[in-house]
Amino acid sequence: MIQHRFVIVGGVAGGMSIAARLRRLNEMASITIFERGEHVSIASCGLPYFISGEITSKRALLVQTPESLARSLNLDVRTNHNVIGLDWGAHQVLVATANGRETFEYDTLILAPGALPSRPPIAGLDHPSVHTLRTVEDATTIVDRVENAKRAVVLGGGFIGLEVAEALNHRGLKVTVIEAAPHILPGLETELAFLATEELRRLGIDVHDGIAASSITDLKGQAVVTLADGQTHKADLVILSVGTTPDTKIFEAAGVNCERGFMIVDAHGRTNLTDVYAIGDAVMSTHGVTGKPAAIQLAGPANRAGRLVADALAPGFPARALPGPLGSAIIRIGELTIATTGANRAQLTQAGRRYTTIHTHPADHADYFPGGDQLHMITHIDAESGEILGAQAVGKGGVDKRIDVLATAIRAKLDAPSLIDLDLCYSPPYNSAKDPVNVIGLVADNVLTGTTKLWQPEQLDWARSDQVLLVDVRSPQEYGTGRLPEAINLPLPELRDRLDEIADRAAGRPIALICESGRRSYLAHRILAAAGLESCTFSGGMLTLRAWLGLNAQKILEY
Repeated sequence: MIQHRFVIVGGVAGGMSIAARLRRLNEMASITIFERGEHVSIASCGLPYFISGEITSKRALLVQTPESLARSLNLDVRTNHNVIGLDWGAHQVLVATANGRETFEYDTLILAPGALPSRPPIAGLDHPSVHTLRTVEDATTIVDRVENAKRAVVLGGGFIGLEVAEALNHRGLKVTVIEAAPHILPGLETELAFLATEELRRLGIDVHDGIAASSITDLKGQAVVTLADGQTHKADLVILSVGTTPDTKIFEAAGVNCERGFMIVDAHGRTNLTDVYAIGDAVMSTHGVTGKPAAIQLAGPANRAGRLVADALAPGFPARALPGPLGSAIIRIGELTIATTGANRAQLTQAGRRYTTIHTHPADHADYFPGGDQLHMITHIDAESGEILGAQAVGKGGVDKRIDVLATAIRAKLDAPSLIDLDLCYSPPYNSAKDPVNVIGLVADNVLTGTTKLWQPEQLDWARSDQVLLVDVRSPQEYGTGRLPEAINLPLPELRDRLDEIADRAAGRPIALICESGRRSYLAHRILAAAGLESCTFSGGMLTLRAWLGLNAQKILEY
């Protein structure tokens, strides 16, 4: 006997996750999934790699089919069924099918409609060369177009846009990326985003950031993308990847509370409507660090939310509240891996959090073992409590495991000095005795205890002013490879013998120290502190400064 009728709108990550968990907890329930597309369970994140040719079979992208789900979980999956109306008072949904419109009743409704590609006000988006990437059919169409294409323009430098740009570059196309924000990967900090941009350029991908496309016109069948400054770029293929919009209009019209189109839910996925729940990309989350509303459209949180909301719907089953997602994300660009978790500067500032930023540049494994490369890491910590608020990293190896450890630490509410105590695996091919995560803890402990004082890239004008003595403690040879013009060169090995000279030059002013990565300037700070001189060290050294300045480094630094 059927005990309960569940209707789920939308499949893929959220919808299929909750459907599978509901079945495992309730064998007698009726579970029907309406999916407007042809496929209900696809590997969406694999689409760019199907375009690149690294995933060779379209079938590999189809995780489950309606038939396999019926056999294994007794789910009633109906593809090409588009829910176009909701009468929550009558507990009914209106569905458009190949046979016309039908009404279905439910006891509990779960909304997982996902999102649609955003369409900014750019004239000419209807040009036949313009494509979006959201479905398997989209990917197949793009692959077909690639065969006869030579040039491509990608509008949008976010995660998907850059994955597609690399995929098209891999297929031999000349690719240009246009990003309206000041830099690609807008959630990434400026100094790390520059490293990603340089890797794209190394691959031969042209990057235009800080500027938007204004129109797309036709020239003998080829698209011509015009930018706001009048530049034009011809393209056989244009990929529109400027974000997504939650597909919630009909549900908002039916009475579901929304913010900027995202459905508002409680800690167990309930909307404001009786017996109506929501999960996935169309839901507004509460950020796990800032506590502020955040639209985090990622597969991991959607999958986990599906399980937890199903638990809340199971009679007598202990249900845990939905955790605030951290937005952990990762991307490959050429030889680099870029990953992030938690909050960035902009989010912390908006939330009113007082924070300190730590820049570290450790080796990804023991530097005496062949094949090691440098990591570039940023960690934000609460300026008083030391709570870890966010972390980002760029490098060729070991990026994923370090950010995963830091994401775990954030979820566990560890403070940064506790990272010193993490007992992480060590062997020369994999690590150093002090893992890069341990090093973050060591630096954080120094900062919080006052053992060191940092100055940040945002304070560059202050450090270059007459109020400060700026000292570069690198070797003369390093000093000659690029320096701030206001900096005097006092190599670290000479510092103890020249303390009187430094005191005379400072004349009571604070001393801003800088080296290549931050280590030697820290040592210099301790020497000066012992001599009673006020000093601070630049977080991350010249490695950080060059990346922060980006292309402006050539204008500001002397060589």
